[in-house]
Amino acid sequence: MMRMIGRHSAAIFVAAALSAGSAAAANYGPGVTDTEIKLGSTNPFSGPASAYGTIAKAASAYFDKVNAEQGGVNGRKIDFIMRDDGYSPPKTVEQARKLVEQDQVLAMFQNLGTPTNTAIVKYLNAKKVPHLFVATGASKWDQPDKYPWTTGWQPSYQTEAKVYAKYILENLPNAKIGILYQNDDYGKDYLEGFHEGLGDKAKDLIVAEVSYEVTDPTVDSQIISLKDSGADVFFNVTTPKFAAQAIRKAYDIGWHPTQFLNNVSTSKAAVIDPAGVEKAKGIISSYYLKDPTDPQWNDDPAVQAYREFMAQYYPDGDPADLFNIYGYAVAQLMVEVIRKCGDDLTRENLMKQALSVDHFEIATLLPGISVTTGPDDHAALEQLQLQQFDGKEWVLFGDIVGTE
Repeated sequence: MMRMIGRHSAAIFVAAALSAGSAAAANYGPGVTDTEIKLGSTNPFSGPASAYGTIAKAASAYFDKVNAEQGGVNGRKIDFIMRDDGYSPPKTVEQARKLVEQDQVLAMFQNLGTPTNTAIVKYLNAKKVPHLFVATGASKWDQPDKYPWTTGWQPSYQTEAKVYAKYILENLPNAKIGILYQNDDYGKDYLEGFHEGLGDKAKDLIVAEVSYEVTDPTVDSQIISLKDSGADVFFNVTTPKFAAQAIRKAYDIGWHPTQFLNNVSTSKAAVIDPAGVEKAKGIISSYYLKDPTDPQWNDDPAVQAYREFMAQYYPDGDPADLFNIYGYAVAQLMVEVIRKCGDDLTRENLMKQALSVDHFEIATLLPGISVTTGPDDHAALEQLQLQQFDGKEWVLFGDIVGTE
């Protein structure tokens, strides 16, 4: 009888030890349980930048796909909590605090906008909340010493602007350049990169710089001013609503400069179609993702998979909208980072994994482009390719270019 008791006690001890070992292996931060991971995001589902709101919806739909088809990531489903900030920095602060302090999210993911992220970056870094793959190309997100808990996603605005400047120097050396830019950190980042790219030639080539506020109803007066400056090259640094207005107004007043459009506003569905495809013909921009409207990708397995995903998980979204394939792609990166965490789902380990991505390939990125990060490299993507709108779709040209 004593022997039987001994065996029973041993069994209890082994079970307890296994249970303790299992508990020790699972290390959780806020917003994580055995079955769930909470992520948060602020986005402009209303307001002047509402065209971007679909990015977060597409990302959320991809998480729905992973939850439905794979049971989540490592057995935990992703609960993606999105809050509307209307592209208003004070509102962003309010909503971010709710996500961190009330919803207790593990991390923030794909918060959209330069001025809005600027409003919360110090708060999130002070709280040591991962602020991952933000939907803005401002160069400030790649400052490991200043913002160790923040990472970017898309190529920086300054890198992009320098690519356009280099093209102008090589192909339009006598250009008279007019610039329209949003009067905030987003617009000024492009402006700084463009000036740096032109170097000593900037003072000779740039004949006019005009800005607009996000609260302005239109940019019509700015476009008239740029035409009157005599500019024959137009650098259009605007968010979707104003990009469409600028393209349309320039055409309607008979101003036909060589136009460069920042790639955050190249969506055919959100910008080009509203402006008028005939009015956008010849515009030069850049990108890093496969455009689902480009015929060259019609039979591409990755683009076909994207279209099937949109039909099943985001039927209200437009598969032709570049913002949706953007959200679809960056959500795959977030899933990969969570997968690498295993059962160590603390904020510290999530950050560690987000900063140790080594040439991760996402099939909807352009061939030759992949994601790499490191402790001293918080920029996920640093390459892009030039493209030109031919009156029907964007056509890629030239080589993949990077930070060099």
